[in-house]
Amino acid sequence: MDTSDRPPEDRVGLVLTGGGARAAYQVGVLRAISEMLPADAPCPFPIICGTSAGAINATVLAANAGNFRRGVRLLMTVWKNFHVHHVYRADPLGVIHNSAKWIGAALTGGLGRTTPISLLDNSPLARLVGTRLDFGGVQQSIDRGSLYAFSITCSGYTSGQSVTFYQGAPGLEPWQRARRIGIPATIGLEHLMASSALPFIFPATHINREFFGDGSMRQIAPVSPALHLGANRLFVIGVGRQYPSQLERIKTESYPSLAQIAGHCLNSIFLDSLEVDLERLQRINRTLLMMPAELRAKNNLPLHEVDFRVVSPSEALEKIALNYTGTLPRTIRTLLYTVGAMKKSGSNLVSYLLFEKEYCRALIQLGYNDSMQRRDELMKFLGYEACWL
Repeated sequence: MDTSDRPPEDRVGLVLTGGGARAAYQVGVLRAISEMLPADAPCPFPIICGTSAGAINATVLAANAGNFRRGVRLLMTVWKNFHVHHVYRADPLGVIHNSAKWIGAALTGGLGRTTPISLLDNSPLARLVGTRLDFGGVQQSIDRGSLYAFSITCSGYTSGQSVTFYQGAPGLEPWQRARRIGIPATIGLEHLMASSALPFIFPATHINREFFGDGSMRQIAPVSPALHLGANRLFVIGVGRQYPSQLERIKTESYPSLAQIAGHCLNSIFLDSLEVDLERLQRINRTLLMMPAELRAKNNLPLHEVDFRVVSPSEALEKIALNYTGTLPRTIRTLLYTVGAMKKSGSNLVSYLLFEKEYCRALIQLGYNDSMQRRDELMKFLGYEACWL
């Protein structure tokens, strides 16, 4: 059934968050869902929103919205065979050249015409994405009614705004909120490279009048784009384990390594805002349940509850990453060793950069298993329980 045949109130928005190599977990979740649905089923998500590495996964699904299983197969083909050199230069010359320039700029204040722009060179990713992704397929999916809206979020280094570029059916309106805006665009390679540009690690991308970096930075409301684009139910795939509100505080005397600090910063960028946004959504839902519809209408409150499901790792991905650090190229291992990333305390940083097939396959399997354990619940949420379970 085309998404154009679905009633407006039945638009499920898929939210794919950022997280570097951790986004392999999303592929496992999507694979499980594709196997639950009929083989020729269209994408069950008429609205698809991606950020950072999740933006790349989102683009593949959007371009193949007419056949969900085909889109997932394409993702599987790439992620199951990933190597670091597909994403960033891992050869000694490439690593030393970029790293030396980056460190030199830090020591000299970045003076000179050849100011370094990143620790690593991600031009291999640009080539991979440019040759594998069919950006024209996104508009074709929209024209055929298989897709209602698609968006990618980036972070503007000059404006400080979280900018969501969206492409969708006629009638969608741009939006503006505190520090975040949504603007229409024909999404292309530059948007994906900007959205996935990890701060400090990968270079920013120039779009229109501004340089943009990873979309997870300053994205204080990760689920907001899907809601602005018309979704009133959400399916969120996170890349961080959901922890209890009260965590054990462990006493430590050792000073944190650079890798530990960097991993903490990346967790703050990629994981924390999603948890806060979902907690806010739950609180709004509970408040609305206590307000009769008549009272909302009387007080001009055009609000409604937003049902959502979140699938997130049942295991800590940084612990899984420790098992596969040896698969990294020697040059990258050496670089990460110098900042303490090869130790347990620095494993968070490694978990974002470990684009090697063994680690990616482990995350895909984890995502698949986590989803299959919730099969009945997820299919009921997607509205397939009557015809498929």
